[in-house]
Amino acid sequence: MSESPHEPAPQPEQAPAQSAPEPAQAQESPGGRRNGAILEVEDVHTYYGAIHALKGITLDVREGEIVTLIGANGAGKSTTLRSINGLNHPRMGTIRFQGRDITNDAPHKIVASGISQSPEGRKLFPRMTVLENLEMGTFQLKDRSTFKDDLERVYALFPRLAERKTQNAGTLSGGEQQMVAMGRALMAKPKLLMLDEPSMGLAPIFVERIFEIVVEINRQGTPILLVEQNALMALDVANRGYVMETGHIALTDEANVLAKNEQVQKAYLGMD
Repeated sequence: MSESPHEPAPQPEQAPAQSAPEPAQAQESPGGRRNGAILEVEDVHTYYGAIHALKGITLDVREGEIVTLIGANGAGKSTTLRSINGLNHPRMGTIRFQGRDITNDAPHKIVASGISQSPEGRKLFPRMTVLENLEMGTFQLKDRSTFKDDLERVYALFPRLAERKTQNAGTLSGGEQQMVAMGRALMAKPKLLMLDEPSMGLAPIFVERIFEIVVEINRQGTPILLVEQNALMALDVANRGYVMETGHIALTDEANVLAKNEQVQKAYLGMD
């Protein structure tokens, strides 16, 4: 019954072009799957044993963008990143990076292709120095001729790390450890940077600074896929957003539109 009044109009016909294979329609749509997309995740289903964690996730990240995934604990945000980075291969669906299918690639090959991640909980080597942790980010690089320049870039973004480069990472504050984790990911010279809960457990002053640096990294040319529970901050810095609920995408739109969405405001922004 609902199709007959809308079928003649051109706009509803174009909306599905977000996942359609035709390039012309994808270019016309704000969510066009092939409109400069560096990462394409299409109908991905990921399991933990018998548990169906991701139920047909479709998203993309384009050159120059910050794209955020927001949602409650257990919605599948981190599992989405684990599916992309090869730690949990999907049983169904396709993941493409720079047009190449990486769905079943090993994690080290995915890192070598240009995807780097700052993981939830930082995952530093606590008895190694700040500098040694940063050096670990270059492990997959074949060409380390720009090591000094890359290190200076990290120190410019995180001046505190230069001051503490000889200090063991395990003795740093939570905010400083997050800086090391992000710096280590940047030392891999990523073509796409994935950030998993960068503000988790940080004091408000560090949260603000971390998001300022996220924006600066993006301004320097690195696309970012940001998983974040602080939806207000995430939508403030992102270009587009996806809202996840129990393993599927519930909403997607420009970040400023999502921030004004009544459902998002009530569920994730603490507004009545």
